[in-house]
Amino acid sequence: MSPRHVPAAWAPRTDRGRLLLVLALALTVTVFTATVPLLRDWFDLRVYYGTVNSWIHDGGRVYDYRVPGTPYGFTYPPFAAVVMSPMALVGLRTAIVTALLLNLAALAFVVRVLSGPARRRYGWYGAGLAACALALFEPLRDTISFGQVNLLLLALVLADARPPTPVGPSPSSASSHPSRPLHRHTAPHRHSPTHRHVPARRRSPAHRFERLRQLRWSCRSGWSRWAGVGIGLAAAVKLTPALFIGLLLISRRRRAAAVAIAVAAGATAFAALVAPDASRFYWTRAVWDTTRVGRLDYVSNQSLQGVLARLGVESRAVWAVLVVLVLCGWAWRARRAAASGDRLGAVALTGLAACLVSPVTWVHHLVWLLPSFAVLIRTGRLRVAGALYAVLCTSVVWLWFDDASGVGGFLGANAYTWVTLGLLVRLPVGHLPPNPRPASRSARVTAAPASAAAPTMNAVSDQPPSTSSSPRVRTAAAVATAEVGADRVDGPGDAADGPGADAEGVDGAVPGPC
Repeated sequence: MSPRHVPAAWAPRTDRGRLLLVLALALTVTVFTATVPLLRDWFDLRVYYGTVNSWIHDGGRVYDYRVPGTPYGFTYPPFAAVVMSPMALVGLRTAIVTALLLNLAALAFVVRVLSGPARRRYGWYGAGLAACALALFEPLRDTISFGQVNLLLLALVLADARPPTPVGPSPSSASSHPSRPLHRHTAPHRHSPTHRHVPARRRSPAHRFERLRQLRWSCRSGWSRWAGVGIGLAAAVKLTPALFIGLLLISRRRRAAAVAIAVAAGATAFAALVAPDASRFYWTRAVWDTTRVGRLDYVSNQSLQGVLARLGVESRAVWAVLVVLVLCGWAWRARRAAASGDRLGAVALTGLAACLVSPVTWVHHLVWLLPSFAVLIRTGRLRVAGALYAVLCTSVVWLWFDDASGVGGFLGANAYTWVTLGLLVRLPVGHLPPNPRPASRSARVTAAPASAAAPTMNAVSDQPPSTSSSPRVRTAAAVATAEVGADRVDGPGDAADGPGADAEGVDGAVPGPC
């Protein structure tokens, strides 16, 4: 069941009623966020600001800085410090305002990508309800009030994962033009009584041009030609998004994976040139020292390592076994999702796995769960999405801040981990939304001439109508079915479906590398 078919008898039917509802919800959310949750006073942003100020103005070392009165300092790779260095040119208030605006812009982009064309159906009313719901989401609240970078990194990853806009008309739209046959899977030519495959040596220049144009469109209907740049930059700023490079590899996006690795390596090398001492210290010592980030048993650590730490299990071998199991399950499900063309599902699974296997996953890191809720909504699991989303809005894990012992502590203090693990196992991926683009129109246009021609041929030949369909009608029906299936599954389009899958049937040709 899609969102537009959800019963909404309680919803106001007039614009005035909708406006009053949005204003009432906005007031409730404002009161809630101002009184109930803990506001973080831009703590992480103060760490970033103090670090780059100490480094640029005082000549201090990047990883020696500590926020006064706390043991917390900079924990990201050196490239992150290089990217944040312009903060040393402005005051703290300006840095806070800039970070807030960047986070809001990144959130708007993330929502735009995750909602897709469906956002146009609901207009300002849907945008207002979505804003109120997002304001209650604890990982999102913490990301903004900490001044964190998680939303920006998620936006970079989704910029790579979103399907690009085709550079020309699609094969389906072009095939509707009666004078532009693209390949042998279209309707019979209007000047030919029967359809025949044109040998390569007899193809006209116009036919070859149309074939190349279709191949170009099929190449661009996959991931963007710049796919990998955003993931590489995100991995250079923070290690958690590096798992998305693994997604590119298991999805057989070798070119995009190579781009991501090259970008991440180039950014890291650039940081080594700018800050050689900091780079040497980070990659030889700091990256292996999880105590620099904080206590592993802290209730905000909602990773597998956090669960084990709260249980008192200190064995790295146990954690490694759990990580391997999670990664194996992720690789199997993500590969199947990518092979079926479900990019969003594959990205959602990767975000879930990254949160689980990271040694430290603070609550604000769980913004990587947002694609999972988009998948649940897309597939009609609205009650499941609502229930899990409500759990992540309650700050329930903080009830066990002082004592996470016993069965109650095991279940409650790790509640967000169980949500993440359950989504990794049960998230409905591989199910594309209904009618992702108007593909059936191509099939109808393709099949129409054949079905119209069949009675004409019967009338001319004075043959009695047969109870079974003529070969041309059956062929047209098969072509229509095949094109609907091909258009409804917006597959990876690279090599996930095997070499040459994108152009299979285009005059029997297999395209070169896109």
